[in-house]
Amino acid sequence: MKKSEKTEKTVNKILAAATAEFGLRGYDGGTVNNICKSGINKGLVYHNFSGKDQLYLECLKKSAEKLTDYIRGENGNSDINEYMQARMDFFNANPDEAHILFDALLNPPQHLCDRINAILKDFNAMNEIVYSATLEKYVLRDGVSYSDALSYFRLMQTMLNGYFSSPAFASVDWREKIKKHEYAVPRLIDYMLFGIAKDEKKSDEKDNNGD
Repeated sequence: MKKSEKTEKTVNKILAAATAEFGLRGYDGGTVNNICKSGINKGLVYHNFSGKDQLYLECLKKSAEKLTDYIRGENGNSDINEYMQARMDFFNANPDEAHILFDALLNPPQHLCDRINAILKDFNAMNEIVYSATLEKYVLRDGVSYSDALSYFRLMQTMLNGYFSSPAFASVDWREKIKKHEYAVPRLIDYMLFGIAKDEKKSDEKDNNGD
């Protein structure tokens, strides 16, 4: 076996163990020591990676690429319902990657935020592509531009992620949190597009009673 092939095999083995570790414990709970408990020499870890941060970022990068490739393969990047179904199918089939991705979205290590945002750039762009494709099916209200609608989507997406990272979900198991988050996204888009109230107002009690 060539040296390059041996190195690649070692790196892949380390990343597989790291994905399992961060997929189970998240960034905060994950450690290099635990990764090495799978039979990997710690010296090899530090020979190929600078430490926990680089391992985590590499696992996140691979997880994000795996998700976006899966969605494109399922042709789920144009219709919102197909897109959300493809996302949920992926998360159900790949729980470690799901936890790593949502850990980065909802509870990112502050010192890694810029690098995480760069890694998730394609994923966030895919979200906007799907939302844009949805917008194009409808006529916007007078005074609302396409850029306004896209900016509003970004704002609501940030607020939704902030809600799921708040103390209200601190004790919720991450698997359940993912399900609730993925259920909320299409509902939020539906409310954004069509509102939550009908045009007409309710009659007050006097009107209903004929007084």
